[in-house]
Amino acid sequence: MLLWLTELLSKKWHFFHVFQYLTFRSILSTLTALTISLIVGPLMIKRLSHYQIGQTVRDDGPQTHLKKSGTPTMGGALILIAIAASIFLWGDLSNIYIWIVLLVTLAFGAVGWVDDYRKLIRKNTKGLPAKWKYLWQTVFGLAAAIVLYRLATTPIETQLVVPFFKNVVISLGILYIPFVYFVIVGASNAVNLTDGLDGLAILPTVMVAGALGIFAYATGNFQFANYLAIPYIPGVGEVAVFCAALVGAGLGFLWFNTYPAQVFMGDVGALGLGAALGVVAVVVRQELVLLIMGGVFAMETISVILQVASFKMTGRRIFKMAPLHHHFELKGWPEPRVIVRFWIITFILVVSGLATLKLR
Repeated sequence: MLLWLTELLSKKWHFFHVFQYLTFRSILSTLTALTISLIVGPLMIKRLSHYQIGQTVRDDGPQTHLKKSGTPTMGGALILIAIAASIFLWGDLSNIYIWIVLLVTLAFGAVGWVDDYRKLIRKNTKGLPAKWKYLWQTVFGLAAAIVLYRLATTPIETQLVVPFFKNVVISLGILYIPFVYFVIVGASNAVNLTDGLDGLAILPTVMVAGALGIFAYATGNFQFANYLAIPYIPGVGEVAVFCAALVGAGLGFLWFNTYPAQVFMGDVGALGLGAALGVVAVVVRQELVLLIMGGVFAMETISVILQVASFKMTGRRIFKMAPLHHHFELKGWPEPRVIVRFWIITFILVVSGLATLKLR
């Protein structure tokens, strides 16, 4: 919206040409989303508290979590609102990729919202039944995969890029569709599983999104892409504005979500943000790098899979409790220690992922 306005103004005043630069709009997108989060956050927390939309805590989990009962949740809607507002203000709305990543994010967020609504407002402890949750995730995930497959105009857009190697790519063909579905849905649920401690999921999400924004900018710039030996995909650079908005909105939310949390994001935030990371990784052709940078999300997911498989097959549990962060809590680690150490691990993994830009 403002991009269109500045284009008109630039015809009369040269200064407004600066708003055409992707880097400048990305900075503005971050600041806008951050400002919206910081301003709207207290109002949303107050309203959630007023309507008693509070977290319910499992009584079989760490006893320290019992005090979290009643903490306002569904705060992830704040993140999605801030992202959408920033995109409409500073994004190029004629760019198809910006619409794909935004709609996928909002669609998965809507699935999470229904789940939260049923659990917290309708007081249905099961929330949205798992079969319906995965059905809608499948619908939206496959829809995104099919659209991206049909939009592909060059072979690289449907190939799997292997990091650390210049010319190693794997042609997926029609298998690109189920692969993309798996990446988006898998990332969505991985972030959701990680969202169990104050600030544990949001800062890693912010760090990974920031790094993917760098990949998006480089992938959409022919000179950078050619120099770094990564795929060049015209138009993908605009996704950097989306990633920047996610960073700003996420940091604004962390202001209220840091230990001890004043608000939780709920499934509306976790499912939406996870899907956002997945679909951005797909459009910039860095799915394997996402696996590296999102290693904490992967560990949390694998811990649940191993725990369930072990219990069903042997009747024994590998971990004291899954996901993995609860295991460390039950071992006696204070919650802030678990959170910060997982943040540090994510920082190391994100830097390692960024290193793939040059180590080829």
